[in-house]
Amino acid sequence: MGPFDFANHLLNFVAPAVFVGFFLALTAPVVLGVRPRAGSWLGQGILNSLVGCCALAAGLWFFGNDGKMGTYAGLLLACSLSQLAFLRPAGK
Repeated sequence: MGPFDFANHLLNFVAPAVFVGFFLALTAPVVLGVRPRAGSWLGQGILNSLVGCCALAAGLWFFGNDGKMGTYAGLLLACSLSQLAFLRPAGK
């Protein structure tokens, strides 16, 4: 596998984590009606994406291959919990 193929595979592996991470960072305050505690949406998206990449790597290690629904469920759970740590109730 050449370097371009490796980069393509790596980008396709992390793409779901990046999409979910930034999607949650942009939409969670609107949907839930709460303000972020600190940081910008960019910082939240990056942290959510990193947590999601760790969840995908754990799923790859556990199942032995990529693309299992259990891995994507873990991705959503990990990113949601990461985003929840940034939010606070609207009244405070």
